[in-house]
This record gives sequence, structure tokens and C-alpha cells, in this order.
Amino acid sequence: MMSRLAVAFFATGFAALLCQIVWQRMLGIFAGSDTISAALVVGAFLAGLGLGSIIGAKVADRLSPARALAGFALAEIGVGIFALLSKVFLYDWLATDMAGVVDAAPAIFALCFAGLVLPTTLMGASLPLLARAVATSRENIAERIGTLYGLNTLGAGLGALLGGWLLVGHLGFVGALWLAAGLEFFAAALSVTLLRQLREAPAPVASARDTADDARYGSLPLWCLLVFLSGYVIVALEIVWVRMMGQVGQYHAYLFPTVLGIFLLADGAGMALASRMLRRIEDPRPAFFITQSAGFVLATVLLLALWYALPLWPLADWLSVDHNRMRGEPLLVAIGLTALVVAPPSFLIGMTFPFVQRAVQRDLSSVGARVGWVQLANIAGNAAGSILTGLVTFHVLGTAGTLKLLAVLSLLLVGFWLWRAGMAKRPVEAGLAVACAVLFFVVPGNAAFWTRIHHERSGQVAAWAEDRSGVAYFRDERAGDQRADGPFFIQGFSQGRIPFLPIHQFLGAVGPLIHPNPRDVLVIGVGSGGTPWAAGVRPESQVRAIELVAPVLTALEEVGRRHPGSPMAQMFRDPRWRLEYGDGRRTLAKEDRRYDIIEADAILPEASHSGLLYSAEFLEQVRERLAPGGIYVQWAPSQRAAETFASVFPHTLLLMPVAVLIGSNDPIPYDAERLTAALAAPATAEHLRRGNPGFSDWGSLFAAPPIAWTPGTPRTEAPLTDIFPRDEFYMNNPVTTTDVYARRVTPAMAHAPRQPR
Repeated sequence: MMSRLAVAFFATGFAALLCQIVWQRMLGIFAGSDTISAALVVGAFLAGLGLGSIIGAKVADRLSPARALAGFALAEIGVGIFALLSKVFLYDWLATDMAGVVDAAPAIFALCFAGLVLPTTLMGASLPLLARAVATSRENIAERIGTLYGLNTLGAGLGALLGGWLLVGHLGFVGALWLAAGLEFFAAALSVTLLRQLREAPAPVASARDTADDARYGSLPLWCLLVFLSGYVIVALEIVWVRMMGQVGQYHAYLFPTVLGIFLLADGAGMALASRMLRRIEDPRPAFFITQSAGFVLATVLLLALWYALPLWPLADWLSVDHNRMRGEPLLVAIGLTALVVAPPSFLIGMTFPFVQRAVQRDLSSVGARVGWVQLANIAGNAAGSILTGLVTFHVLGTAGTLKLLAVLSLLLVGFWLWRAGMAKRPVEAGLAVACAVLFFVVPGNAAFWTRIHHERSGQVAAWAEDRSGVAYFRDERAGDQRADGPFFIQGFSQGRIPFLPIHQFLGAVGPLIHPNPRDVLVIGVGSGGTPWAAGVRPESQVRAIELVAPVLTALEEVGRRHPGSPMAQMFRDPRWRLEYGDGRRTLAKEDRRYDIIEADAILPEASHSGLLYSAEFLEQVRERLAPGGIYVQWAPSQRAAETFASVFPHTLLLMPVAVLIGSNDPIPYDAERLTAALAAPATAEHLRRGNPGFSDWGSLFAAPPIAWTPGTPRTEAPLTDIFPRDEFYMNNPVTTTDVYARRVTPAMAHAPRQPR
């Protein structure tokens, strides 16, 4: 029986993580990509799991083992059915039809919760039901529950890794959901084969012994409180790991599944080992407090060791923030370091779950309730750790301050045990308490933390900021000079430079210079500031720029204060520019305003969530927000980006070799000679020179003949969509660069039928 249930519960864990990855992406389109919206989606997901835990706790012990197992099978069937239907409900209706209609945070949370409440409630109820089904002996119930939950967590970890690295990239979101549904149906069918075996099993009744020592190792409410704090610490650490490893290995589509998968695999392995250890442990309390506090101490020591080693050889050669780290040896090294930093502490903290079950499972007649309430406490701690860390402590305390807070919480946990058990009798726990206290003082401040990671050297100064939305860092390599000069990092990668890179200025200037009357200009993404600065090249233009990572604006404003004559200083004091924090895509969805020019700052197609700015659905939103004769300008980093763009805009130009796309609902008034003359005009040249005095050869950026699409030009179907952002999963879908694509397509386009302008 246990073997078959182990396989079934492993499969449901795998399927649940596949669903979670896809559902969070779909709901992110509705709620937005900023951290507040992401926290609302996570909160809604966890709220559903918590509701399921309550229902499972209330219902499970009223059922016979056979009926509890049947309930488990029905729950998994329900999750599978929802997985099959979820694209229609979560994407077609909620993400597409409701995007921009609802804006208030409570309403967003309510709709996300409504969208997820059915499957997540069923997921949350599955463990109490399964625990009730296998509760046949007081001596082995904790071991059985720990083993099953450990295998479920191992399945979840494998689902995160294979789903993130292989399945979603090959199958797309819908294909991954169909696979998840098949696994749920398989698990239900496998569990149903055990119904006959369980039908004759009587419902367990509490014995006098069970009642006598029910609270021998602490009451159920006390353990729920301890589990809540433990759940807070481990998920807060997970959020810290994601931020840290995102800085180390860059934020790409494979980062979060890697951190989550390694965390869950190690967590599940810890549960499995601790479940076997229960046979030799009578009092589980010391083991719980030791593994919990040792897990935090080890996590912090490993993070500090990585922080110290990053600027040193050999890591500096592989993982310098100045280089792209999304492929080859740097990517492999980053994955290896993620496993080294995340797995050991996750293994130790994962061991706590079976120890808790040993402490609370003293009564066979209430197994389901105890599993459900402990699971609810853990989920509540996870939710608090995720939301408070992501929204509050990162915002107020920063990453380093968050680690200090977790040191205090870990010290309180082990200190409580020392107060109850006596410090003299517990030297191991006392040593761990001292280690937590020492780490509170050893963890550096945020300035020192980020300065070392960004390789700031003697004679350089920085303008940096961190909050819940991310980290931005400008490394001024010519401190003391009148002009700022150095790389600008966003989320650990050099997204541009000051002075501005030519591509960024060209992206900003080309639309206003082509358009006959560019009064209202919207720029999605601020980056290092080059695109919005150049977008104001014509004095009649009003430029609104929206940036998803708020510290970008703080860091640029600091650069402007240090250099009063710089473009950054002018953008923050001149009313022609309005730089604001927000989600550009969500802004387009919720506002009715139309623009003469809309531009997108350059973003790597491999970057996490970049698919939301290259998809056909986003481009359709842009089309609806263009005024008559309006123009949209975007970098063309890949063949798929160019083909998707051309499939949406009836009039499209691809300027080469700079690889910039220009799209419109109307014929585009483009003339290479007029654009060259406009760029050479004294006022234009002076404006762009202020952004970068070392570059003036603008004609070289569009010297090659452009590729043009008119309404009569044949198109391919859009290869980039919200539900299959292929370029983002670049390891599964190799990216063809635009220059290769242009060489291949130019001869065919030259002979394609065209509609006269």
C-alpha cells in the first residue's frame, strides 16, 4: 500500500509544481509583473492551500480509511480537470479580458484567489486525507506521514527543475498543464486500486495511552506556533536565495525553477531521512530545534562565503557582473553554486517536519486534524515569509537587514527551547544560539553587501538603491570627474552605461525624428536613462517613462544630484520628462490614453518575463494605444521577435544593422536621407552628444537597406505569445539573431508582392 501511495503522491507533487509555475505566469499577466502584484498572486495561491488544510483537518477524521483515500483520489481528479480548463479561465478570461479592468490591490487578490481557490483547496486537503488513510498504527504514523510528504516534496522539486528547464520550454504553458493533468489522473487511478484493501479497516479509536500522553512533548497549538515561525524562516531564506542567485547568475527564466527545485529536492530528502530516524527517536524536540537553527546558521554562512568569494579568482572570471552569465561555463558555475548554497540548509530544515509529526501524532483518532492544522501553520508561515520578506523587509531593511531579522527569529526559536530545557543540558543548542547571535553582527550592511557584489574598487563610487522591486547599481569608474562614466546594473546585470550606449539613444530618438508631430511619447523601461533621454530630442515632445524596478529611478536621481549638468539631472527637474515606477504593460491595459510614439527600452529576450514585452498580445495592446499615425519602436533581438512584430503591425520596418523595429497602423513616413539629416541637425546632435559625446556616426546604425512589411506582404504566424514565450526559454528554443535572419529573408522580401503606399 505504501509503495503505491508513495508513487501517487510523488506524481501529484510533480504535477502541482508544473501547475504552479504556469498559473503564476498566467495570473502575472492579469495582476502585473511588479513585486506587489506577484505577492498578491502568491498570497492567493497559499490562501487556497490553507483553506484546503482547514477543510482537510475538519473532514478527514470523520471518514474511514477507504473513504479518506477515495476523497484523496477525487481531490486529485479535481485538480487535473482544473488544469485542463485553466487556460480558458485564468488566461482567456482573467488575464486577457480583466487585465486593466481591476486595479485595486484587494480586488486583484480577490480575483486571483477566486481563480485558484478550487485547485489549491483540493491540493491543501490531500495530505490530511492521505494521512487518515494510512493511519493504522500509533508507532509508525509519524514515519508514514513524513515519508509520504517527503516524497511529495521530492516530486515537487523534480517538477520545478524538469518543468522549468525542459517541459515548459518545449511544450509551452498549455502543454505543461495537460501533462500535469495526466499525472493527477494517474495518481488518482493508482490510489483507487487500494480501496478494496482499506474498506475492511476499522476506524481507529483513541486509547487510554493516547489520551494520557497527548501533550507529552507540547500542545498542538504550541507546535503550530513553532511550525509557523519555522515556515516563515525557510521561505524568507528562499526569497533571499532567489535575490542573491539572481544577482550571481542573472535573472533568466531558469533561475526561479532552479532555486525552487533544489530547495524542494533537498527539503524532501531531509524529510525522508528524518522519517527513518524516528524509529530511534522518542523525544523529537531536541532534533527539531537543532535542525531548524543549524539550517539557518548554515544558510547564512554559505551566503556570506559566496558574497566574500564573488570578487575573487576564480569566481570573478566566471560570474563578474560586467559579463553575460546566461550560457556556457558561467551558467554551469552559477547552477553549481546555487546547489551548494541552497541544498544543505534546505536539507536540514526539511528534517523538522517528521520531528513535528512525532511530537503531535499521539492520537490515532485525530490524525487528519493534526496533520491539517500543522500544515495550515506551515502554509501561514510560508505566506508570511514570502509576502513580508518580498514586500516589507526587503523594502525597509534590504537583503542584509532581512538576514539579520532571520537571525533574530532563529535565535528566539532555539532560545525558547533552551529556556524550557535548560542551557546547561543542551550544549549543541546553546552553541547554535551563540552562532545566530554572532551572525547578526557579522552580516554586513546593505551598502557593503552590494558594493562587493558589484566589484566596486578603490577610487570608484556608487549610486545604488534596493527595495522590494529589485536592486540598481551605478559604478562610477571615474570618480571626481565632471562627467559620470561607468556601467549601470539592474538586477545584477549591466543593462547599459553612462554615457548612454548608442543603441539606447537611437531607440529613443528614431520615433520622434520620423514622426511629423510627436507630442506624447511613452517609453516602457528606463534602464540607464538613454532611451527616455533621447525620446525628448524634439522640444515639443512630452516624455513619460515607466520603469518596473523602482531603485533604477532612485539611483539615476542620485547620479543627477552628483552631476547637475547631466541628462539625468535634467530629466528629473524638467517637466517635459516624467519618470515613474510601474508596470508598463499593465499601464497600457488600464488606461485609455493614446500616444504619438510608444517605445520599449532594450531588454534581453533571455531575461525572465521578457516574453511579456515581445509577445503578440502585448503588441496588440500597443497598437490600440497608438494615436492616428502613431509609431511603436522596439529592439529586434531575434528572428522570433521580428516575425512576431511583423505579424501584428500592418506597416513594419526593420532597420539594419542596428536591428530596430518600427511599426504602425498607418504607412510609416520613413526616409533614410531625411533621418540622417535630422540626426545631423545642430539641436539634435547637441542633445544626443550630451547623452554620449563620444559617438556621432548615427548613419552607420541604419546604413543597410531596411526590410519592409506592408499590408500585402506575406507574414508568418506569431511565434512569441504570452502562453509560449519561446525566446525566454532559450535553452529549449535556440535564438536566431536578427542579422542572420535579415541575411536570409532579404532576398525573399525583395520579390514579395507589396501594396503601394
